[in-house]
Formats: sequence, C-alpha cells, structure tokens
Amino acid sequence: MKRRIIIDCDPGQDDAVALLLAFASPDELDLLGITTVGGNVPLALTHRNARIMCDLAGRQDTAVYAGCAEPMIRPLVTAEAIHGETGINGIDVFEPETPLQKIHAVDYLIETLLAADDASITLVPTGPLTNIGTAIEREPAILPKVEQIVLMGGAMREGGNRTPSAEFNILVDPHAADIVLRCGRPITQMGLDVTHQVLSTVERVERIKALGNSVARATAGMLSFFDRFDTKKYQSKGAPLHDPCTVAWLLKPGLFEGKECNVAVETESELTMGHTAVDFWHVSDRPVNVNWIYGVDADGFYDLLLERLARFGD
Repeated sequence: MKRRIIIDCDPGQDDAVALLLAFASPDELDLLGITTVGGNVPLALTHRNARIMCDLAGRQDTAVYAGCAEPMIRPLVTAEAIHGETGINGIDVFEPETPLQKIHAVDYLIETLLAADDASITLVPTGPLTNIGTAIEREPAILPKVEQIVLMGGAMREGGNRTPSAEFNILVDPHAADIVLRCGRPITQMGLDVTHQVLSTVERVERIKALGNSVARATAGMLSFFDRFDTKKYQSKGAPLHDPCTVAWLLKPGLFEGKECNVAVETESELTMGHTAVDFWHVSDRPVNVNWIYGVDADGFYDLLLERLARFGD
C-alpha cells in the first residue's frame, strides 16, 4: 500500500534530490503536496526551487505551498555559503511552470490532516521545522492524523555543522523542533551521524551523470556544486547528501540502523542553542520519543538513488 506523504522542505540541493527521489517512487509514495519554509535560502527561493524540481520531474501537477518565512521566535539564518545564492546552484535556474498554490502551507497542513483518517499521513520535513511546529501549536487536533514524522535534523557524535553544538535545521528554529519532538507521534530522525556517511563522491556523482537523462544531469550538476564547501570543511571525499536519507528510509528502511532514544532540543542557551541531546544510552528517565538513525549502507543508498533517477529516462 502506498504511503501518503507531505514533504516540507527548504531546497537546497539535498532537499531537491529528496524531492526527485520521491517523484521517482510513485509505487511506494503518494506525494500529496510539498510545503516550503525559509531555511537554506529565503522562502521566495525555496518555493521556486521546489517548483523547479516539479518541472524537471514532469510533475507540474504537484501542489506546492509556501509557508513560514521566519522561524517562530528567532531571526532567520540562511546558508547561501553552502548552497549558493539560488539555493540550487549547479543547474540553470528558471521561472517554473508549476504554479504556487494560494493557500499558506500551515493552513494546507492543518486542513489536509484534519480531513484525513487517523494515522494516515507521514510528514517528511527536510528543513527547519517552522511549518510543522506552527501547525501543531495552532491546531493540536492534527496530531492523531499523523502516522509518523521522518525528519532530517540534529546531531550527536558528529557535533554541529553550523555551530559547535547544532545542526543547521534545528538551529534555525529550535523552538519549532522542540514542539515537534514533544508531539507524541512516532518520529524517525536523520541527523548528521548518519547523513555524513552518504558522501556524494566524485565516482558516485559521475555514475549519476552517466545515466544521461535530464534529471540525472541536473542532480549531478547540483551535487558537483554542493561538494565544494563540505569537502573543504571536512576534508572528505564528497559532501553529505543529508535530506534524501528521509525518503530513502521510507523506501528501504533496511538500509539504515537506528535506536529508540529520547531526543531533546536546547532552546535557551546561546552557547548550545539548537543542540540535540540524544540519550543514546538511556542514562536519563526521559521517555523515548525518536527512532534515532545512526548507521546506513552507503553503497546501497546510492544504488537506490541511481535506480530511481534512471527512471526519468523512461
């Protein structure tokens, strides 16, 4: 049976690849809509970039909704230094044909979830959690409708990628992350501990490019740009492909290793703002709230991505 999902994102090259992976998997995933948020780049660019991915994938029928431009409390922090001024540097950016829906993303989330059966929709946030946190705060009655939340954000052993303590998505809106992590619904969390294992090496990017179709070439172009910052920062052989881990887990959870943990977010200390405190060894009495993913078969992940991107040549 298809899983009904909503992807909430801030494209970003890695969000863009997550969208393409979902588009390529219609047998498993029923993508109800895409909501966008200010994050990697401002909101006006994130919704444009999501709609560009719809155009590239031939999915102009996908509904895209613009959401919150600013975090719930703190000012917006963006990441053009990593993603480029467009957010998806590495491809030619154009004005997409896929229309932007007039309804606000938070209103769409609330209306769609309230109208759904209990535990029937999976939320897949790959950016700051502002839209999801705002929807929960405004209308808690949506929560029973959520089957699960599969999100990218946080870090434990890897430390932070934007501050010594915090991963970018959680840092941008720690207060929304706190709401989501305390919402009581099943959560699977892809932090840097796992995403730093799926490196877009030159060899892997060349394999994607060699598929030859327009979507694969666009993916290779984005990843080639995306590599520049992280390979210098981490002295690694490729940039981590963070956000597609969420969709890959939905498609092939057996590729990943996880552990039931409590995860809490720091919302007060400026020194450690956005830190995710992962109780991996159950040393506290805080209740389990997250399936914390910490391991992945990286070759299997890229085999899946290649197999799905090849479908755009059909």
